[in-house]
Amino acid sequence: MERVIPDEAAMVAFGREMASGLAGGEVLGLVGGLGAGKTHFTKGLAAGLGHDGEVTSPTFALVHEYRDGRLPVFHLDFYRLESAEALIGIGWDEMLDEEGVVIAEWADRFPELLPVGTKVLDFEVLPDGSRRVSERG
Repeated sequence: MERVIPDEAAMVAFGREMASGLAGGEVLGLVGGLGAGKTHFTKGLAAGLGHDGEVTSPTFALVHEYRDGRLPVFHLDFYRLESAEALIGIGWDEMLDEEGVVIAEWADRFPELLPVGTKVLDFEVLPDGSRRVSERG
């Protein structure tokens, strides 16, 4: 899968579209630089699962949980984590045991902790300002 997304609204819509196919237990690893669209994608995905509140980047909080939709969403940001042990210390294993959706921004920082079957999406800013989202594998 590869898709070019023209703007923020389309990125949110893409996240909503992805949410429709989720049943619980999925892990999505999002990889891409600052401003590549990872959080906007997550806004749409959470909204598509029924979350009606704000979705913000968990850069400083490290994890945000959204439990008001049809599936709980665990939104993590690995950017500021120093080690795999720190990720485990904030409850990584417990989140994976839930029947929700785990979304990990900067997932390439600790690929060894991503479970088998993780869907990794690469986000790239194109010269015209649009974004390319590609699924690895």
